[in-house]
Amino acid sequence: MKGLRKALCALAMSSIAIFQVHAEEKVINVGTLSWEDLTPITGVTKKVLEDSGYTVKVTSFSEWGIAYAALGKGDIQILASQIDYVAQDYWNKNKRKLEKISPVSHGLYQGIAVPKYVPIDSLEQLNDNADKFGGKIIGIEPGSGLMSDASRAVSDYGLKLQLVEGSTVAMTAALKSAIDRKEWVAVTIWDPSWMSQKFEMKYLQDPKGVFPPPQGYYWIGKKGFSEENPRAREVLAGIYLPLAAITAMNAEVKDGKTMDQAVADWTAKNADLLKRWENIKSY
Repeated sequence: MKGLRKALCALAMSSIAIFQVHAEEKVINVGTLSWEDLTPITGVTKKVLEDSGYTVKVTSFSEWGIAYAALGKGDIQILASQIDYVAQDYWNKNKRKLEKISPVSHGLYQGIAVPKYVPIDSLEQLNDNADKFGGKIIGIEPGSGLMSDASRAVSDYGLKLQLVEGSTVAMTAALKSAIDRKEWVAVTIWDPSWMSQKFEMKYLQDPKGVFPPPQGYYWIGKKGFSEENPRAREVLAGIYLPLAAITAMNAEVKDGKTMDQAVADWTAKNADLLKRWENIKSY
């Protein structure tokens, strides 16, 4: 009888463990923004989660506020974000409802840059050469963290150049046109970006420290995600995508591939790395 009780207890514990595994085998709702640093991170993570037995649904948002609101409400479960600087305000506002899961990349940098042939090296030198730049710094979409920092740089350095709001597409076109003609141009730019591979650029030194230092990317989740999804959390914790890989995938997209194709090719070339990421403890 005693042996039977032990056997039944062991069976019960085994059944609970099996139930927990099966209970977690479900859809993971992932949020992202359609930006060239976040889409490769999301795409590669989706592939790893799917290889680990999950069904992954991805929802794309237009800006941080909407994405963080959706995460806080539970409309999505996880989101890759730079919470130290770029999205710090959104993180601070919502962090009581959220949790930091794991780092997934590092090295995002944003600033004002010029082509390498332009013989200045610092933001402090812009005013002395304002006419050569047409009195303008070519910016991107208004409301972005980069444009907010660039506006603060204009103020803190007392720059006489106008920060021009626009779009990434318009900025890229202006940059290419100027480089083709070997003209002077100052733009708001960032890494990781295909532009850092395509064009020979240099960031202007920022002695006042207006622009943040290189930033990390984290998977963040709705509070309780790790406790409810321990195996998924372990999978996420194993993923780390170097900045060079993000840049390379975006360069392939610029050359004509879709992002899905670029992600598929990168994951195929790095199958051994993905296997190591997927080699997690079983629950």
